[in-house]
Amino acid sequence: MAVRYYTDDCRYRLPQKRLTAQWLRGVAAAEGYTLGDVSYIFCSAQRLLEMNRQYLGHDYFTDVITFDYSDRRGTHVVSGDIFIDVETVRDNARLYGARPLDEMRRVVVHGVLHLCGQGDKTPRTNAQMHRKEDRYLRFWEACGRPERSPEGTPARPAKEAETARKGPKPDR
Repeated sequence: MAVRYYTDDCRYRLPQKRLTAQWLRGVAAAEGYTLGDVSYIFCSAQRLLEMNRQYLGHDYFTDVITFDYSDRRGTHVVSGDIFIDVETVRDNARLYGARPLDEMRRVVVHGVLHLCGQGDKTPRTNAQMHRKEDRYLRFWEACGRPERSPEGTPARPAKEAETARKGPKPDR
């Protein structure tokens, strides 16, 4: 099972890809799942807007769309495609006073949390999502590298080897 990174209609390189994949395996394990095949596709605002219209019927910019292919009940393996609009993430970082890479990590973990079944459509589930994002971001920052799971126990390896923030895109 692997975490893969691609680009579509943009230029973006996520730093520390291997460490990020290890961190995400720890996040999934802490949520009670094994991370399966997960693809991150970094794309332009226009590309994600088109996808939001086509697949979700929403006519607004968003920072992330997650397509979930998980088997949370049977094998407890989470898999999916996570599309991230790098332009909106950068704009949101500026809007919320965050470093762009920190905001990108928030959106990256947000996608995995959706794969693990965490919703964000109601005020209650949205607050839960933000608490979990904050918790796992603190884990990333405290460790600098994800050698241990968020619970402080060694991270378990994989068996084989709609948006963090919704709303209109800020003006540029």
